[in-house]
Amino acid sequence: MSTAPDRRSRKRQATRQAISDAATRLFIERGFDQVTVDDIAEAADVGRMTVFNHFQRKEDMFFDRDAEGRELLLAALAAKSPQLAPLEALRRLAHQLVQEQHPALAFSARSASFVIAVGASEALKARARAIRGELEAALAQALAHSAGRVAPDADAELAASLLLACWSTAYLQAHQRYRISADEAQAQAVFLTRVEQGHAAVQAALAGTPYV
Repeated sequence: MSTAPDRRSRKRQATRQAISDAATRLFIERGFDQVTVDDIAEAADVGRMTVFNHFQRKEDMFFDRDAEGRELLLAALAAKSPQLAPLEALRRLAHQLVQEQHPALAFSARSASFVIAVGASEALKARARAIRGELEAALAQALAHSAGRVAPDADAELAASLLLACWSTAYLQAHQRYRISADEAQAQAVFLTRVEQGHAAVQAALAGTPYV
């Protein structure tokens, strides 16, 4: 009974991925602001309305993996043992993702092109800020829940804001190192060093709370 829905789901996902892949290729080749939705539809061999059926805005095609990154953070908190502090669970997650060479923390020519494209587009920078705001709110709620507190919680909000600032800075500085060295191992080392420094500062700021 589930064969037809499963087939439709797979087909829908394949179409979405084809649109995303075509959009990413065009964004990197031409620059985000120089690519239209019609260009993407043509490259993906779909209609304009099909594109909008899968993506609300053009920026969402660029940041099509932001939901995956959010789930990684929230899942780490949801799955942690009661004995493990929430901040420590997220610190360990950073190391785990680097060790596993997860795409979310890839340092390569492709990911460097992604970072450069964001910096070159006001529309993408604005969307990145909006995504970060949404992620900060979700992370603060998850932190509060993991510590047995009721959201909104001021300490959880501070922790979420500081943590995201830490990870964002670490990610950008790691890419700066990659552009100089073209060495992924060096970029990973920079990322983890900054994460460790940032987490130490966050833990100091949240000392005496259940987040540490």
